[in-house]
Parts: sequence; structure tokens; C-alpha cells
Amino acid sequence: MFAITYRKILLIIAAVIAVSSVFIISTLGLKEGIDFSGGSLTEVAYVNAPSKEEVDKVVTEQMTGNFSVRESVDEAGRNAYLIRTRDLTESERVTLEENVTKLGEGGEVIRFTSIGPVIGQELKDKAGWAIFGVVSIIVLYVAFAFAGIGTPVSSWTYGGITILVLIHDVLVPTATMSLLGYFLGLEVDVLFVMALLAVLGYSVNDTIVVFDRVRENLKQNRTEHRKKHTEAGMVREEVTYTLTKPYEEIVGSAVQETLARSINTSVTTMVTLLALYFLGGAVTQTFALVLFAGVLAGTYSSICIASPLVVTYAKWKATKMKV
Repeated sequence: MFAITYRKILLIIAAVIAVSSVFIISTLGLKEGIDFSGGSLTEVAYVNAPSKEEVDKVVTEQMTGNFSVRESVDEAGRNAYLIRTRDLTESERVTLEENVTKLGEGGEVIRFTSIGPVIGQELKDKAGWAIFGVVSIIVLYVAFAFAGIGTPVSSWTYGGITILVLIHDVLVPTATMSLLGYFLGLEVDVLFVMALLAVLGYSVNDTIVVFDRVRENLKQNRTEHRKKHTEAGMVREEVTYTLTKPYEEIVGSAVQETLARSINTSVTTMVTLLALYFLGGAVTQTFALVLFAGVLAGTYSSICIASPLVVTYAKWKATKMKV
């Protein structure tokens, strides 16, 4: 299986991707939306929309502090603008709406949202705890599911490698969002967190399918040895196993057997996300794009990172035991 044969190259590629993602995120950062930073969002749609420069000018004349104006399309297909500002008072909101709606024909405010900084911080904290909770449950589940498979690596090893894979899969869409925020002004909101949680679920499912096949292959290709011994006056039975095939061959077969399933699932998911991006509303476009990047990263990691990593660790452990 190529994933095992060329595991060093594939792991180097994964490391480059992860390091590059960390560099992008740390350098460019993430542009927080009002969901986390607090502020107001006004969406205005037109039958005949004015230019972005005209909208910028009107908002600049009224607003103090940072703001952003981004082109959009509403559910009816009309051209629209998303105007993000600091938290507005009622009089400021009314004045802004009057100024921007009269810029173009059929101007209409179709959405106004205001979130205070306290609520924004609360949402940010809850998002962090949600991701932490999901990751913790995944580790415990994998360790429990693989209990008893101690040859040649422990069940906790599979759980730890799963988490490393998830880190890779989260870094890629986060770096994608960082680039989109820097070049296109896209902002991180609650939908972005939902996309990350969806990526975590998708990625771990794909990885577990491969590891579960590894577990089944290990059971079919091992010889059981039972040895009884007396300890503190009690007879205890110790069970050990020896593999009838090389571990890398067993893992390679598991990857080969699940390859078609992984690729088919990923392709159908990505086709659906592309349809959502191009045919869906402006609100879900960023969600679909981030999720697409996460699914792409998850497909690569489940095939080209998880299995090569567990084989590499098993070989390192075996070498260490011989020394």
C-alpha cells in the first residue's frame, strides 16, 4: 500500500502543511466577527445597488472606529452589502439605515444584528469548551474501543494519533479562514465554529474506520499465548500475542480495504459543499468553503497520516526495545 511504503514522504508533506498553517494563523490572525468581538451588523439589499465606494463613503461620514463593508447577495438574488460596525445606539442605527437605503433604487435593510462585547466573549469561551469537549470524548472513545489491542502499540496510541490527525485537520480550515480574512475581509463567526466541529466529527469518523479495520485485521492475524503464574497466593493468567504478519502489512491492508469508501464519501461530501457554496445564500458560503477545506484535509489525513504515523511509531518502539 502506497500510504505505508511512502510514509516518510507523506508525513513530511503533512508536517509542512501543519507548520505552514500555524505560520499563516500566527502571522495573519483571524478576523473576528461581531459574534465574538461584539458590534452591529447591517445588511442592506437593493434592486439597483450603488458602488461599494459610495457605501464606504456614507458609512465613513457617520461612523467612528473600525468598520467594514462587504458585497453580498440576499436570498432573493438582489445585490446587497454587509456593514459591520461597533455597537450602535438606536439613533445611530436609524440614521445609518436612512443614509444607506437611499443610495440605490429599492434600498431595504433586510437584517440588523447587535451583540455586546460581554455576550461575544461568552460565545468565544463556549466555542473553546465545545471543541475541547469533543476532542476529550474522542480520545476516551478510541482508547476504550481499542482496549485489548496491545500488540504492537497500546490503545492509547491510537487515541493520541487520532488527536494529532485532528489538529492537522483543524489547522487547514483555520489557515484557510485566516487567508480569506486577510485578502477578502471574511470574519470568524459562530458558523465557523460549527464548521470546525463538523470537521472534527467527519475527520475522526474517517480515521476510526481505518483504525477499526486495523483492529479487525490484528485479531485475524495474531497467535494467542496464555501463561499462568502465581502472585501473592493467587493464580493469574497472562495473555500475550504474536503477529503472523508484519504490522505494516496489516495496516497497509486495512488502508487498502477502506480506501474506496473514504474517497467515495469524501467526493460526495465535497460535491454537496460545492453546490451549497455556489447555489446557497451568502450566509452559508463561508461555512461551505471552510468545511470543504476541512473535508479535503480529513481525507488526506485519514489515508496518508494516521496509518503511516502508527506504523512509524510501532517501528520506533520496536527499535527502542531492542536497544
